[in-house]
Amino acid sequence: MTTLDEYRAGFLEEPGYLDYGSVGPISRTVQQELYAHADLFARARFGALAQLGHEDERVRVAASALTGFPADQIVFQPSTTQGLMHAIFGITGDVLLSPGEFPSLPVAVQRAAEALHVVNPVWLQTDHGKVTPSEIREQLTDSVTAVAVSLVDSRTGYVVDLDGIRQVIGDRLLIVDAIQGFGVVDAPYEVADVVATGGQKWVRAGWGTGFLALSARAIEHITPVFSGWTGTDLVEPWDAVPPYSHSAKAFTVSNPDRVAQACLASALEEIAAVGVPEISAAVADSAARVIDLADEYGIAVASSRAENERAGIVVLEPEPESLTKLTASLHNHGVTARSRGGSVRLSAHAGTTEETLAMLRGALTSYASTY
Repeated sequence: MTTLDEYRAGFLEEPGYLDYGSVGPISRTVQQELYAHADLFARARFGALAQLGHEDERVRVAASALTGFPADQIVFQPSTTQGLMHAIFGITGDVLLSPGEFPSLPVAVQRAAEALHVVNPVWLQTDHGKVTPSEIREQLTDSVTAVAVSLVDSRTGYVVDLDGIRQVIGDRLLIVDAIQGFGVVDAPYEVADVVATGGQKWVRAGWGTGFLALSARAIEHITPVFSGWTGTDLVEPWDAVPPYSHSAKAFTVSNPDRVAQACLASALEEIAAVGVPEISAAVADSAARVIDLADEYGIAVASSRAENERAGIVVLEPEPESLTKLTASLHNHGVTARSRGGSVRLSAHAGTTEETLAMLRGALTSYASTY
């Protein structure tokens, strides 16, 4: 068991960092794992490299503990996008999704439609980007075989109601891009058929880390279109091409990066040791304090204020003529944030410090003084 304070001590980034929605600097635990495995890999002592082969099971077990999916229904992926493309290219029928999702989802569906002609995107009309069960219910058709959503919208910070969506879509496949909330949102992943996520944001495991979790129904109904030589039931399929494995293993292309697996496993194990509910509550508190600062300085908050509809993302929407002043003030005070489409996205984590919030206050004070 790890305490929240011990978890927070693993945040190594300099004060002023509020951009976990883009990338989370790796944790102390991951840094130590990376150094240890880099040394093992570099020295290659007799028999040592064989230890790396155990990282595949380790990372699948760690992902299982946080998702509820059996470990043998989870497969490591180098990114959320690759996991999503494995799943979506294997579907037939219509896929209902919002065109406003992060590009990983709509691009994957459109490319699959263009390449294979057996899957088609059906674009969901939403209320300012919010994907809700009621909107899905109203726009479902008999030809829709799958619904694809983001757990957390990357532009608005809105957290979807996975339980509610499952209730309205029945036995259709539910595909979830979980990266913007995985590790900090206590979500009912067990209601999904496909969960794809990466470790480089809120999990803080670094780039090149992720996994794909598949329900038994998903493994049965999704064809592993670009299954590689590691996707068979043979260790090395020499001299003949065997069929793909009827398991999650089929959704692999080649051998994984064992060091990346170790980094992801260590990050997931640390999250499990603290508990997602505890981390989620701390993230909610950090985000609430960012919202309070925005309110204090009269800056409009475009993201949801309801705790059940937000995670760590807070979206500020100043007057259009003031956007440049706000971004400049944040930059000048050393606050790392993301400016996009007329808004400023601040994303706070459990380890966001008082010093970081003080730097944000300083930036907003300077911004307000220009009026």
